[in-house]
Amino acid sequence: MQNQLPHTDTEHFISRHLGPRPEDIRSMLDSLGYDSLDSLADAVVPQDIRLQRPLELPAARAESEVLEALDALAACNQVFKSYIGMGYSDCITPPVIQRNLLENPGWYTAYTPYQAEIAQGRLEALLNFQTMVSDLTALEIANASLLDEATAAAEAMTMTLGLVEHAGNPTFLVDANCHPQTIAVVQTRAQVRHVRVVVGNPHQFEFHSGAIGALLQYPTSEGHADDYRDVCERAHAAGALVTMATDLLALTVLTPPGELGADVAVGNSQRFGLPMGYGGPHAGFFATRDEYKRKLPGRVIGISKDSSGNPALRMSLQTREQHIRRDKATSNICTAQVLLAVIAGMYAVYHGPQGLIRIARRVHALAVTLAEALSRLGYKIVHDSYFDTLCVELDPDKAATVVDTARKDRMNLRVISPDRLGIALDETTTLSDVEDIASCFALDEQLPFALLELARETADRTAIPPGLRRGGAILAHRAFNRYHSETEMMRYLKKLESRDLSLTSAMIPLGSCTMKLNAAVEMMPVTWQRFAGLHPFAPREQAEGYRMLFEELQHHLAEITGLSHVSLQPNAGAQGEFAGLLVIRAYHHSRGESGRDVCLIPKSAHGTNPASAVMAGMKVVQIATDDHGNVDFNDVRDKAAEHRDALAALMITYPSTHGVFEAGIREICDVVHENGGQVYLDGANLNAQVGLCRPGDYGADVCHINLHKTFAIPHGGGGPGMGPICAADHLAPFLPDHPVVPLGHEQSCGTISAAPWGSPSILPISWTYLALTGPVGQTTATKVAILNANYVVKRLAGEYSLLYSGESGLIGHECIIDTRPFKPTSGVDAEDIAKRLMDYGFHAPTVSFPVIGTLMVEPTESESKEELDRFCDAMLAIREEIREIENGTADRENNLLKNAPHTLEVVAADEWDRPYSRERAAFPTRETRDHKSWPTVGRVDGAFGDRNLICCIPMSSYTEEPAPVGS
Repeated sequence: MQNQLPHTDTEHFISRHLGPRPEDIRSMLDSLGYDSLDSLADAVVPQDIRLQRPLELPAARAESEVLEALDALAACNQVFKSYIGMGYSDCITPPVIQRNLLENPGWYTAYTPYQAEIAQGRLEALLNFQTMVSDLTALEIANASLLDEATAAAEAMTMTLGLVEHAGNPTFLVDANCHPQTIAVVQTRAQVRHVRVVVGNPHQFEFHSGAIGALLQYPTSEGHADDYRDVCERAHAAGALVTMATDLLALTVLTPPGELGADVAVGNSQRFGLPMGYGGPHAGFFATRDEYKRKLPGRVIGISKDSSGNPALRMSLQTREQHIRRDKATSNICTAQVLLAVIAGMYAVYHGPQGLIRIARRVHALAVTLAEALSRLGYKIVHDSYFDTLCVELDPDKAATVVDTARKDRMNLRVISPDRLGIALDETTTLSDVEDIASCFALDEQLPFALLELARETADRTAIPPGLRRGGAILAHRAFNRYHSETEMMRYLKKLESRDLSLTSAMIPLGSCTMKLNAAVEMMPVTWQRFAGLHPFAPREQAEGYRMLFEELQHHLAEITGLSHVSLQPNAGAQGEFAGLLVIRAYHHSRGESGRDVCLIPKSAHGTNPASAVMAGMKVVQIATDDHGNVDFNDVRDKAAEHRDALAALMITYPSTHGVFEAGIREICDVVHENGGQVYLDGANLNAQVGLCRPGDYGADVCHINLHKTFAIPHGGGGPGMGPICAADHLAPFLPDHPVVPLGHEQSCGTISAAPWGSPSILPISWTYLALTGPVGQTTATKVAILNANYVVKRLAGEYSLLYSGESGLIGHECIIDTRPFKPTSGVDAEDIAKRLMDYGFHAPTVSFPVIGTLMVEPTESESKEELDRFCDAMLAIREEIREIENGTADRENNLLKNAPHTLEVVAADEWDRPYSRERAAFPTRETRDHKSWPTVGRVDGAFGDRNLICCIPMSSYTEEPAPVGS
């Protein structure tokens, strides 16, 4: 085992990734009574599961070497002009957004806006996104984004199942002209929920009594702008609901789904400034009618009010969060694609309604010109009405020749069938590009016309029929009509950034969330064109660099987990849970044991665990926890035996959600296996295990990894995330596959995400992190994370009670501080402490999870001793403020904690009638005078916001002269 402290050679990344300096580590170890990181790790992690050798990973390299290696990988990718479409389009990210938002740690290192008072900037940006989606779809309510278009469509199917009464055997129609990846994801979700999916022609489908709904593509995957009014009318007459998967740019000129009769609209906002990135991450969207708002999946940002009565934003409908509803949840979605949704919303803000309409009309005009060119060349354009995508019918031999010719000219066309090709144009397409495409169809003959003349001839034409042309105003709110100069846009982005607390200001000590350093060198490759510019369905030989990166990353993750096969497809942690359980389900079915459908889940588990189990068609049986926070082994043994013939799996988090390495983990896994079940390990806390123990070694069969936690992908204000799964040999055949890019899993559990490898463009972050740290750095990072957490506990001992600890009295990487004793003595609860921490310049720890009335703290290895001490000093000072209430020095209702947080507006007001000074309210420490991230609103009234749900910008604040729209 390695005993040496990390060296400080600046060419070695680990010395900068770790917060504590070597002398700080010695001091912290001394305070805990240990002489080395190794001895501390030995005391924390049970010896019978310890890894007895170093990780077999490549040695750490310097930043310059890693960037050079990554550049070589990127050089193996070939960025062709892709006219494939299928829900993905090339686009232009405005540089003001790329530099000030996408590449800005003030935006990408923030956390989910659970603490609204210090997240008003992101919340406003997400409200813009929701307003944009609601307005363009003509549906009253939209959420703050979902993972991608396919999973949004699947969520719509699930919501439909819950809303529409049926007598069993529910049927869901899916338009055969939906994107194939969307069809596959919906089929995967539907199968385990016992919903029969019929893929067919919606105009010919009979909505019988068992039909609960339909999914339509508008425009279709082939580009047809179809009028679905009759389908919606027939569906509604039968009591069914209609979902339309659609395209936001097209909706600036097409009649919106809400006006055609759709009940739900879903899609991908990717073409609003988000690079294709070989498939993601992108922000899916979901909008529906107001009457269904309480069933809306995902997060919803709403307008409420603060303690002074001022408007304030917050995450609404929080009682529907899956950690509360658990196995009663209607979805396992616990995240969003916040950073990507913010970019898409800001793209609309920057261009405004007129700018978006100009882009849409230009793309459409080029499509009309290309259609005329191909018609003059003798080809048949299959659909007369379209927006940006043409379907061309031709002889199969000629089609193959055209495709080959285009490839030689570095262009990708879509092969729909042997005699049909698809051509999808986008924002980046030029008239010269249209000429190049037409030349491919001319088969090396000179074009018999001049494209410029043809463009002039077709300038006044449209392929959008009168009944599908949008009328009225779009995006009339001032946010979409004000920030069109770069100066104004830059200032708007900076203003919103300043209203948030991110890692640029202070540590974010959230337990179970791992807000570690997202180093600049790791983030750089995300926007490299040779990673960002690839279409997810481009020929695989054009993505050789990605292939090598995937294989290396998969090998590293397999070594770290001890599970030899890896799927990168799940694009969020909860998606990984769902995928892992489907793999287990498919394994049982392959053995003729389809009756195995019971999933054991500890009471302390993340709330997404039971939600994912129900989504995977399993029945949840809860396992008790003992007084020390451990999973009750006797209850596991008894429940496993009781359900022996039906036992499918145990879902368990390790170290536990209580922050403890349970000594009996091997025995727990053995009991499950002895009763015919599989062990699913929730890898949310893998960052406490890397290099010290491996799930596959102590009994796990499959686990997911939160790359956005353990392996440095940033949270982005609540997304993106990645949740790949690692599986043992016997489960490998059942890993997720994909209908467009087959992955070779013949007994696959299905398709989980829209793109074959989830969100590939952020995988270079984790690859880079591993390359920079190597085996010693990874293991050291784990040990320092454990050290930092135990140091915080030591500093707070005597003033705050630790709820759970291991057999040695130590914890893993996080701890639960019990604040419940303060309620009877002072009236102070965990929320009061969380809000008061804002006055000290900190984000709160995790509040009331997994135990109501507690705070869960996780400092991570990236925080310095100085920052840990600053946090602990703040917590100790707050304890003194509580003591003032307890001894009667401070009023029980009118005090520093109950009135927290204190905004600059309140502190600077002429009137001050509180029984404590302004200085104590706003500047409780010397550090807060030097620098402070201010809360911009007072304590937000959550109950008011839920009772009066407003999730789009109110009409009362719209401009007086909205932008007109015409086709």
